[in-house]
Amino acid sequence: MTEYSTTSHTNNRVSAAFAAAIVPTLPILAGFLFLGVTYGIYMNVSGFSFVYPMAMSLIIFAGSVEYVTVGLLLGAFDPLAAFVMALMINARHIFYGISMLDKYRSTGRKRFYLIFGMCDESFSINCSAKIPDGVDHGLFMLFVTLLNHIYWVAGATLGGIFGSLISFDTTGLDFVMCAMFVVIFLEQWKKDERHLPALLGIGLSALCLVIFGSDGFVVPSMLVLLIALTLLGRSEIKQDSKAGSVAKNVNSSSGLTDSSKPTVSCDLSAGSDTTAGSDSSAGSDTNTGSDQKGGRK
Repeated sequence: MTEYSTTSHTNNRVSAAFAAAIVPTLPILAGFLFLGVTYGIYMNVSGFSFVYPMAMSLIIFAGSVEYVTVGLLLGAFDPLAAFVMALMINARHIFYGISMLDKYRSTGRKRFYLIFGMCDESFSINCSAKIPDGVDHGLFMLFVTLLNHIYWVAGATLGGIFGSLISFDTTGLDFVMCAMFVVIFLEQWKKDERHLPALLGIGLSALCLVIFGSDGFVVPSMLVLLIALTLLGRSEIKQDSKAGSVAKNVNSSSGLTDSSKPTVSCDLSAGSDTTAGSDSSAGSDTNTGSDQKGGRK
């Protein structure tokens, strides 16, 4: 009976986390299916069978790198260039990982797949989603990452299989991801009362775009944002600690410090009721908050 109840409880935890994770990933489903199909078609017209986009989307799971890999596979063998290019394209994931350290630390063995499967979309959801009460946070993030992975693999595989049968112009489909990120940003804007981090993100990214150009502004903007948000967080912590010390001083001046607040403790073995601040060795019985008439009872 105990084993059955434990299994039932585990199944309920898993199903609750899956149900909570599937809703915020639905916009990702639309974007990933379109882009995945486009990538599969691109692989198909480049001369590769559907096995290539299916395997690459499953193992690499990095959309931009997968598009670049097509040219690498068709060109001369150069593993060093492939490594450097993949590192430069996905350098922003370094900052994603730093910001998710605290959330992933308590996820146990699930963190290995969470680290592998982290993409822009999974990071956006896991970093900002308000997880319902009673839902396991680790399982929620696991299902968000897994569902997004499945969406991408499914789209790439379908594009690779049916690529030769599709003849319409797919120009502009890559804008689906940009539109999806705009929607995610607007949802976060409406949820949060403080808009300073979002405004910093817009302003600093625009500044880096002007300075470094469209081809090289991503990594500098992420670095500047990390520094700015770190300084902002430290200043807020200092303000909170200062406010806490002021409140403590106010309470102290009002005679409401923790040491002066009356607390009742019961010594059952001695059979006497004593209040804080009384000398228990004197053997006197005192009742807190009651009128004693006629002295000792």
